[in-house]
Amino acid sequence: MAAPIARDLLKTTADFLQSRGSRSSRLDADLLLCQVLGLSRTQLYMDLMRPLTTAEVDGYRALVKRRAKLEPIAYIAGTKGFWKHDFAVDKRVLIPRPETERIVEEAAKSLAARKEEPLRIVDVGTGSGCIACSLAAEFPQATVVAIDASADALEVAAANATTLGLRERVKLVRGDLLAPLLARGSKVDLIVSNPPYIGTGERERMDEDVKLHEPELALFAGRDGLDLIRRLVVEAAQLLEPEGYLFVEHGDLQGPATRALAEAAGLEQVTTLKDYSHLDRLLVARKPPAA
Repeated sequence: MAAPIARDLLKTTADFLQSRGSRSSRLDADLLLCQVLGLSRTQLYMDLMRPLTTAEVDGYRALVKRRAKLEPIAYIAGTKGFWKHDFAVDKRVLIPRPETERIVEEAAKSLAARKEEPLRIVDVGTGSGCIACSLAAEFPQATVVAIDASADALEVAAANATTLGLRERVKLVRGDLLAPLLARGSKVDLIVSNPPYIGTGERERMDEDVKLHEPELALFAGRDGLDLIRRLVVEAAQLLEPEGYLFVEHGDLQGPATRALAEAAGLEQVTTLKDYSHLDRLLVARKPPAA
């Protein structure tokens, strides 16, 4: 029997994955074969007529089988690009999304004049550590405290910080929101967070990939999705130094509610920034200057 050709196998696989519910079946087929062959997508498309070995076909089918169960590509690959680096991810952590990069982008912009200062930064709900590590890389003199309630997530974050050579400046803490730092009476310059913000009533409208495979602890926050943000904003107002910043990602319909929470907590310059899809996504607020 002739060896299968990449082009034909991709077509068959894309059709199969589409029948199993994938909304990006051709892209999925391409990315999985790229992983097996160790090629970029461009390299794959330059050699679509290449015959595949039995070992390559078997390896590919094993990955396709996982995707047919709607396991996210990032978990199958074991990595996800975020900001300027690749991060290890698995089912212990939420998969980093492009919209979350706005936190890093806006924080770097807002504090650009202080880039070489020994800033104290806190990332609440760090998950894979993608925000914490990205900010540590952007602010080379900063110390970043990465907090998460999940010990499993902190293991992933620790591995990523070590891989990127940032472990000495990224301090991992297990705890409930900002409670560990409030207990010490600490003050910080910047607090960032991509907390759980999906309401439990929205579960049925979510993509199956997310519902079936990503950790619920990192997704849901009460009926309206604001349970954690309500507490986080109040705690942040206590912890921030005067003129310190707070950046919190939220759902696209939660802008007015999060702004009201920040204003009620006594923060100023409260605004909502849009994500790359032009949807409300990021609460920005500042602690007022000292009297």
